[in-house]
Amino acid sequence: MKNFILKSISFVFHPLIMPLLGVIFYFSKTPRFIPEPVMKAKIFSIVILTIILPILLFFLLKTINKVDSIYLKTTKERLIPLLINSIIIALILIRVLQPDEIIELYYFFLGILCSNIACLILAFLKIKASIHMIAASGFSMFAMALGIHYQININGTIALIMIVLGAIATSRLHLKAHSNNELIVGLLVGFFPQLLLLNYWL
Repeated sequence: MKNFILKSISFVFHPLIMPLLGVIFYFSKTPRFIPEPVMKAKIFSIVILTIILPILLFFLLKTINKVDSIYLKTTKERLIPLLINSIIIALILIRVLQPDEIIELYYFFLGILCSNIACLILAFLKIKASIHMIAASGFSMFAMALGIHYQININGTIALIMIVLGAIATSRLHLKAHSNNELIVGLLVGFFPQLLLLNYWL
């Protein structure tokens, strides 16, 4: 049962869903008026580009033996998926989230792009960072920044985020997917781009 729960945590909080969670969290907390059709269009675009498209491309890469599993266990396996994901995020920044429209989400995704590129560089250097922790810590920083930006009480959300971060780290260690150092590197790679970009929108 314990093994099943920890595996489920890695699956439920997969990095692919974190950008969507950030978008949904933003729309649920922002006091700005954003027409419902606009919100639905943005969410739909994000689902297609950050979840469905990467899954389809993963199966293509698996078919041609470029990757072995969705968890990308080796640095070599990570190179092509991270490059593709960086291109997808850049496309979102160009076509879906312009800075003069929803500036908070634009810089959230710019932070995601920076983290992706940093992870790609590390993979080229044969340094493995936890992509789960990169995605979760990036979302965490963005969520906390939104609370400060809009001066709203999200203490409960922050507490839940800390629990989830701990659960993800525990899951990855239990499954022997990462070492402590790889989790720490992932945490920093996800956290710092979001933190540094706060100067442009907070």
